[in-house]
Amino acid sequence: MAKKKTKSADSASEPKKKVTRKKKEVDGSEPVVKKKAKRKARAKKVVVPDRFKLFWGVFNHAMKRVALFEFNQRKAAQARADELSEGGKPQHFVQKVKEVIEAIEIIDKTADK
Repeated sequence: MAKKKTKSADSASEPKKKVTRKKKEVDGSEPVVKKKAKRKARAKKVVVPDRFKLFWGVFNHAMKRVALFEFNQRKAAQARADELSEGGKPQHFVQKVKEVIEAIEIIDKTADK
């Protein structure tokens, strides 16, 4: 059988030393220390919330929207649903519908001053 090599007593008693390097010196004066670069300020993104408008929708039995009316025209929407449901046809009903309207960017002139 082969014998394992053992460390000598000299190398076991001496711990390894870390090598430290000196910082560069300019003109024999104090060592040069680099400053951390500051992060440039970034413009914050303005989150514009979605705006919704409420309508009355006329739907068929399969939840397919058949007609759309302004919110103040509920009677007209109900009349249209009754008209489509006449004569043994599948029932139509009126339900509120929220639609996203395009956001209009408002420019605040006082922010620049």
